[in-house]
Amino acid sequence: MKKILPIFTLIIAATFSAAAQAPASVDPLLGHMTGNWVLQGVIAGSQTTHDIESDWVLNHEYIRLHEISREKNTQGQPAYEAIVFIGWDRSSGDYTCMWLDSTEGGGINAQAIAHGKRSGDQIAFVFNFNGIFHTTFVYNKSADTWQWIMDNDDKGKLLPFARVKLTRK
Repeated sequence: MKKILPIFTLIIAATFSAAAQAPASVDPLLGHMTGNWVLQGVIAGSQTTHDIESDWVLNHEYIRLHEISREKNTQGQPAYEAIVFIGWDRSSGDYTCMWLDSTEGGGINAQAIAHGKRSGDQIAFVFNFNGIFHTTFVYNKSADTWQWIMDNDDKGKLLPFARVKLTRK
């Protein structure tokens, strides 16, 4: 019994320590975005398939998505790769998205950051780079899938850029 008590005490202390480190509240909609996904659909007029790994980072403050296309470029590397961070401000209910990808580079700047609002099970972001670009994430609870709708804004007229669906691996 003397040997069991210190081990039991350590287990209880570790449990409380882990609970104390967990955030007070995280956005439950973003929680549905974690995991491993296959993205399939049309981007810029072409059928495509990408793999996405998504997880909580930095004490559950942000969702990090790592997206890699299965299509390869002439050097044999993925034709597209992105790292995306999505955060939620508990006090305002606003979302922020930073999208870094392999298409243009140029460093991190304000144009890579969008702000968004939630409506039901969707989050609509607006980026402002070389014009306005809309990215809406829509969660389907019953199927546990996500749809990404991406549109270029041409003077108020939305022009489809991407229509893709994410399903769990």
